Amino acid sequence: MKMKTISFVIAVYHNEIAVTKTYEKIHELFKTQLSNYDFNINFVDDGSTDNSLNELLALRERDKRVRIITFTRNFGQNAAMLAGFRQADGDAVVNVSADLQDPIELVEQMVAQWEAGSETVICHRIKRNDRLTANLMSRLAYRLLRLSFPQIPSGGFDFVLMDRKVMEAFNRVENRNRFFQGDLLWTGYRTSFIPYERQARRFGKSQYNFWKKLRNFADAILDASYLPIRFISFIGIMTSIGGFIYTLTVILSWMLNATPFTGWAPLMMAILIIGGLIMTMLGIIGEYIWRIYDDVRGKPTYIIREKFCD
Repeated sequence: MKMKTISFVIAVYHNEIAVTKTYEKIHELFKTQLSNYDFNINFVDDGSTDNSLNELLALRERDKRVRIITFTRNFGQNAAMLAGFRQADGDAVVNVSADLQDPIELVEQMVAQWEAGSETVICHRIKRNDRLTANLMSRLAYRLLRLSFPQIPSGGFDFVLMDRKVMEAFNRVENRNRFFQGDLLWTGYRTSFIPYERQARRFGKSQYNFWKKLRNFADAILDASYLPIRFISFIGIMTSIGGFIYTLTVILSWMLNATPFTGWAPLMMAILIIGGLIMTMLGIIGEYIWRIYDDVRGKPTYIIREKFCD
């Protein structure tokens, strides 16, 4: 009977110190606990300018199960993951980070859940050994996201195993500005969850800065959520109610020969508040229009410089 193959997808960006250690952990796992499975690793170098590519090429010299895709420049983690998913050909596909913050040892449990009937296995973070500010921002972001995606675990995830058919369904989504977690859960396949504690970074420095996190959050909210549009509608309704109440106040004051508010300050407050709300609403609508335009232009999500996959 042919051995089942587990394909790994690992996005690499300035991870020269960690990629070899990640490979060795995967290799050791399949020599011991998962020896009855075969594996391959699809590394996607997302325009790294350090020594990451040379490290990957050295790994491929050691083991042809290591496959490498290189981009012409940095296109972002989601693009790198998508390129890896399109290259992966295993019976199941595991997406894992290159920095060893996700424990490779959990893959054994993920495979067991998959063999038991789960089509998607999600390892979700219940705790992060990161800075206090990063933890607080993450909690706030996911609390807001869960208003639109209540099925998303409160700590979020990107360490997942997908059955082959799940990955193929995921790959058929054509949006450019995608939210990985939302798109994966949207497919609706049988899903099981494994909680884990995300480890502190031991190698290198995170390239996932505040602005990248903010963009990912915006993509998550705008890509598959009605929340911003409903926010606009809610604010519009509340502003209209406020205006109606103010009109009644003015009429009643006129009938009582009284002046409800005097001076220019109330006028300026109303103008500034309503003007600010209008600008905010236009900004939200502009984000949607930009995403529509970005899809219509038809530019590829990424450009591959070279493949080492034979």
